[in-house]
Amino acid sequence: MRRRAGLALAGVAALAWGEWLNWRWSRAAVGSGGGASEAVVVLGYRNPQPAANFINRWRVRAGVRSVAADKGRDTCVIFSGGETSNCAAEAQLMADYAKSVLAFDGTVLLEDQSATTWENITNVIPLLEDVDRIKIVSQPAHALKARAYLRRQRPDLAGKLVRAADYRPGEWMVAKPLLALYGLWTLRGLDADERKTSL
Repeated sequence: MRRRAGLALAGVAALAWGEWLNWRWSRAAVGSGGGASEAVVVLGYRNPQPAANFINRWRVRAGVRSVAADKGRDTCVIFSGGETSNCAAEAQLMADYAKSVLAFDGTVLLEDQSATTWENITNVIPLLEDVDRIKIVSQPAHALKARAYLRRQRPDLAGKLVRAADYRPGEWMVAKPLLALYGLWTLRGLDADERKTSL
């Protein structure tokens, strides 16, 4: 009985830890921003099949709700991701899902050459030059990594970064401890300033 209670407590602690760490990452390296125009950059994930996979579908939904959070702004959504395994580019698959399934009718731009997160950022920079606010959408650790890459490549544009709506309490809850462990591994190359939480 005591062992069962201990396991249950450990499970609850792991869920709370995963939730907290993802919440923290979603608020790191962002400001409050201002201005009328904004770009929501949705980063693609490996997609060898001819339709958007589960992770890319979730990222598209998070991107669309990031637009909905600031209705009235002049917003474009940029889907970023190149071709994988002779299928259409991730960017195109995500855009198709946004339009055909989510009925998104806002402005959409495609960046369809990237194969890595660094390339995602490099290739979307020309599309970000004239906007006032930038939101990067992915799982929180991956989005933080992309924000750090933008800061490294273009510190002037990094000042325009604001929070996206890619974190929701309880969403992906069971997976969040694993996402947190994976995030800690992928973020190990960032320095303390790049992980700094902004509230």
